[in-house]
Amino acid sequence: MRGEPSCPKCGGRVRAPGLFADSWQCDVHGHVHPLQPVIPPSVEALSVVVHRARVPVWMPWPLPVGWLFTGVGYAGDDRSGGRATAVACSGPGPLGGVGELILVAEELGVGLGARYAGVDGPDPGPYLNVEKPPQAKVLAAGRPTPLWHVTGTPDDRAVFAGEARGLWLWAVVWPEQTGMLMYDELVLTDLRDAGAEVDLLPIGALSPRLLEP
Repeated sequence: MRGEPSCPKCGGRVRAPGLFADSWQCDVHGHVHPLQPVIPPSVEALSVVVHRARVPVWMPWPLPVGWLFTGVGYAGDDRSGGRATAVACSGPGPLGGVGELILVAEELGVGLGARYAGVDGPDPGPYLNVEKPPQAKVLAAGRPTPLWHVTGTPDDRAVFAGEARGLWLWAVVWPEQTGMLMYDELVLTDLRDAGAEVDLLPIGALSPRLLEP
């Protein structure tokens, strides 16, 4: 498990602000919001991300039956706050086996969602056909939110993206068949608005997908 910030777009090393640059820098992608090291899931870890986030921290609430919270991460630093968040959950897939879901909320250009989706980023726009009806819908913070299928992704996952609260919302699901979960109109809560019920979250082991998409 890496113990230092990395590039949200490629996972490469980043340089901290210094004498010649006032922002974090990746050799490949230039200025980035650094992805902070992912730590094992806990209510405390979630609270840290929620406190720092400038964007929603989306969580299916209630979680699908048998599903667990399996990790959280964010891109940003102490000065800028969290400009992208990623929440992982896992549980029984609709067709059997174990399914995994990562929900990403991010500002334009951060590129974390595209990395988990397995597409060239930073944003999903080029991979969405919004001329067609959306393939999935979620209820995000009480608002019906359409999500479109993201094309060009690896075969092992299903990816959906759309806009919620004026920011990108990505839903990345493994394996691809578990994408059926997205047709059930999941209810998503922004954990920045949640109360003490967060303490009751069922917690599982850290999802390796958060570390290596």
